[in-house]
Amino acid sequence: MSRRDSAPRQQQFEVANRLFFRLYQCSNLLHKNGTRHMNAFGATTQQWAVLGALTRPLVRRKGMSVKDLIGFLLLSRQNLTAVLDRLEARGWIERVRDPEDGRTRLIRLTEEGDRVWAQMQQPIAAFYAGALAALGEAEQAQLCVLLDRLRTGLSTV
Repeated sequence: MSRRDSAPRQQQFEVANRLFFRLYQCSNLLHKNGTRHMNAFGATTQQWAVLGALTRPLVRRKGMSVKDLIGFLLLSRQNLTAVLDRLEARGWIERVRDPEDGRTRLIRLTEEGDRVWAQMQQPIAAFYAGALAALGEAEQAQLCVLLDRLRTGLSTV
């Protein structure tokens, strides 16, 4: 490989390296500052994500299986089980038998979890507004598309 050929590759590597670290930094800030916004509830960003997943319209009444939650949140079973245990101990979620398959347990919000989720909406909205203030609506939509494509690429590595 000539020096001329390696320069573009080195430049691509440098851009990819910067991108990786920017994503890593953003992830760390998301957890740090997101948790700060959830302090009043004693909740973490992982707990917030689980509650949010369970409040989606198609899931809210029926619930979700652990397998579906793992796939949706891209967590390991071990990590998710610990989060679910803590949420259940607080009375925010419950594990119920799936009426269509008695072997499966569904995770769903309790009335208390629903009440807490409603109270979380203001701090969550403030977090989103602050975090996304530098991006217009079109840029936010474009970022979603780009992150979806990156997630697809990451899932193949």
